[in-house]
Amino acid sequence: MISAPIFGALIAATAFATDTQHDALAPAGPQADAIGHLWSLMLAVSTLVWLAVMLAVVVAIVRTPHRRTAEGLAPAGDERPVRRSVYAAVAISTVLLIVLFVASVMTDRALARLPTQGAVHIHLIGHQWWWEAVYEHLDPARRFSTANELHIPVGRPVSLTLDSDDVIHSVWVPNLHGKKDLIPGHTARIDWRADKPGLYRGPCAEFCGYQHALMTLLVVAEPQSQYDAWEAAQRRSADEPTDPQAKRGRDVFVATSCAMCHAIQGTDAQGQHAPDLTHLVSRETIAAGTLQNTPAIRAAWITDPQNFKPGANMPPHALSGEDFNALLAYLATLK
Repeated sequence: MISAPIFGALIAATAFATDTQHDALAPAGPQADAIGHLWSLMLAVSTLVWLAVMLAVVVAIVRTPHRRTAEGLAPAGDERPVRRSVYAAVAISTVLLIVLFVASVMTDRALARLPTQGAVHIHLIGHQWWWEAVYEHLDPARRFSTANELHIPVGRPVSLTLDSDDVIHSVWVPNLHGKKDLIPGHTARIDWRADKPGLYRGPCAEFCGYQHALMTLLVVAEPQSQYDAWEAAQRRSADEPTDPQAKRGRDVFVATSCAMCHAIQGTDAQGQHAPDLTHLVSRETIAAGTLQNTPAIRAAWITDPQNFKPGANMPPHALSGEDFNALLAYLATLK
């Protein structure tokens, strides 16, 4: 039976999901557009072949004469027209297969031809069950990390370096590109570009364990000016809390097991095993797209994450009422 907090969280998550796009037939970039054209061609050819085969079956049933023999019914008459029909069908099928093969090769080349000058470089790492994103820069001081949410500028290429920390994962944002696997010990790469602003949903597309279905990457495509503002904010350390309750919450965070896994830049919390929370409140969701990021849901998640995502590595936290409220107050400042 679903408890009230879980039910409320699921409703909130569902409401959020309706604002995102996850549709291979609604391309928002050149690669997805090329894949969409290939799909349309394959669908048209397959439909025509199926119709032709069904028509041939009907004609064969209706028009083929038969004669009765001791062994039963057998086709009568000259078989040469039938043979010619078979030869013609084989020839047409061969031509269509060649057409589809050429179209596939051309699509593959189109996917690889995306210019990457001035690209945003992101190192995307798959974990059970969340996404770590490191925005790379030649200046180490300008690098920063976030989790489960990529912001990208519209009209500018994005180059993703892909790695897995544990098992095989797969990133798939169908509005922007096809699927690409993240294999442990093997670094891969995928380039894409969003030409339309929007929220694009990218679930893990390779079974990676118990909570595979609750591992989603959200891509936020926005104008360059908005992206620049977001990037500048992400590079900053967490603001020093001024409210006494929030200060106490920071101390609670650093002194408990929270700091063993999570990092908050500007504090002593430098954990590397869970999402960086420096700018937690700026994200649309928590728990890798599972839940909408609201104060009430954050409180329910911290109390018992296993209720929402069984098997997740985050344990439940039993804090006193004052410490718990202080922690929530501090987390609300991480904008």
